[in-house]
Amino acid sequence: MMISMRAAAMAAVSAFALSSAVPASAQNLSMAVGAQVTSLDPHYHALSPNLAVATMIFDTLTAFDSESRMEPGLAESWRAVEPTVWEFKLRPGVKFHNGNAFTAEDVAFTIARVPQVVNSPSSYAIYTRAIERVEIVNPLTVRFHTRSPYPVLPNDLGQVAILDKETHEGASTEDFNSGKVAVGTGPFRYVNFRSGDRLELERNDAYWGDKPHWARVNYRILPNDASRTAALLAGDVDFIDQVPTSDLANLRRSDKVRVSEKDGLRIIFLALDHLHPEGSPQITDAEGKPLGKNPLHDLRVRRALSTAIDRPAIASRVMEGTSMPSGQFLPPTAFGAIPDLAAPKADPDAAKKLLAEAGYPNGFRITLSGPNDRYMNDARIVQAIGQMWTRIGVRTQVDAQPWTTFISRAGRQEFSAFLVGWGSSSGEASNPLRSLVAGYDRDKGFGTSNRGRYSNPEVDAKLEAALRELDDPKREALLRDATRLAMEDVAIIPIHIQKNLWAMRPTLQHDSRADELTRAQDVRPASSQPAAR
Repeated sequence: MMISMRAAAMAAVSAFALSSAVPASAQNLSMAVGAQVTSLDPHYHALSPNLAVATMIFDTLTAFDSESRMEPGLAESWRAVEPTVWEFKLRPGVKFHNGNAFTAEDVAFTIARVPQVVNSPSSYAIYTRAIERVEIVNPLTVRFHTRSPYPVLPNDLGQVAILDKETHEGASTEDFNSGKVAVGTGPFRYVNFRSGDRLELERNDAYWGDKPHWARVNYRILPNDASRTAALLAGDVDFIDQVPTSDLANLRRSDKVRVSEKDGLRIIFLALDHLHPEGSPQITDAEGKPLGKNPLHDLRVRRALSTAIDRPAIASRVMEGTSMPSGQFLPPTAFGAIPDLAAPKADPDAAKKLLAEAGYPNGFRITLSGPNDRYMNDARIVQAIGQMWTRIGVRTQVDAQPWTTFISRAGRQEFSAFLVGWGSSSGEASNPLRSLVAGYDRDKGFGTSNRGRYSNPEVDAKLEAALRELDDPKREALLRDATRLAMEDVAIIPIHIQKNLWAMRPTLQHDSRADELTRAQDVRPASSQPAAR
């Protein structure tokens, strides 16, 4: 079915040549995205597709531009008035979609709500835990008191959508998903949401910021790569994200399609089971019998599995040049990344030697899990790594499954090894460190996406010191130390950093984003300039 759909998609080029002569409606925009939106509650699930939708309906105190540089949002300015006190001046005249005025009361309410959201699979509380109390100075001034100096608070608050106290007090996640309380201050208003299918929005004509070009937005969810390309080429949609790498060369050559791209901040990596010492759920010996212990607790085994992976081969053959092999969380130029830390080189012989030293000369059996509809070529990456592991004697069964099934199982620690991704919006190493490898701690809000339950007190100590350090050069040095410790310990196995890809009708223009968010406000007619405030 996949092959026939892709053939149909590419055959539609000639038909698209006719339809592309007609510009997208000056009023309406139809978009197709590849990842599922799991909730409209902006505090429920820290997931890039959810965040993209949240930033169309809601606003945050601080925001990030297309290069992930911080800029004003609902706060016009902020400053540290004391080492443990941040003061934010709020934007006057802002209204929620229901006409309620935005004030400091809404900020205080929002901060209190975030950690109270029930059943969150990846909580936003990681971004509010540092706040000990919120002081309302006046309706347009708020002060955040932190337990200790906390230099990254403005960055963190760029992740937290501000809600209306009057509307959202007592509101459940289901109330958001039903549309009952999907009310924000953002550039678009909620119209309709059908989970797994589409979100419909309309322009907020009273928006305080740049006015969107589109009166209506149809935001469709099409996880199948071939279906998204076919929908664009047939003229059914105006814009798609996650352009399939197999279609990219043809689309780049076509004058009927415009491709938008940006080097991204998403690391694709393997998480490992650090939780179960007496046996991992999907590992047996070479004969299929229980081992009685977890090989992944041995650093030599983790290094062997990493060394077995030919990252450049994956980048060129699977990703077709749309990724950069990596040995850490972020590109080397990011704040807190290590400039000279290259991706590990593939060395199957060295990997076999490490396994033998660890007591596994005949290897073992493992299941490598991953999604098949979330990241670019995710199932193909898992298959390629499974073959590479099998060559060193770790006989690997691959299990690629739909994202909704996969992420629930990963959150229950059912996997031994699995492929997943993390997209950083702020471009700073504290973001993935806190979420992916910091020891899981609900009170601190650490390890919210540390599904392998890695724990290293040395990494945590460096990270916590960095989060207290107000001097930027010193803080960056601490983040680099924490990153190096985690990578040397093979807390995770980094594979590559994705390039972000979008495609659209040639009548459109797109402000591509390093954080990969796909948003209607970033699209405009090609002949127009960015809208004025």
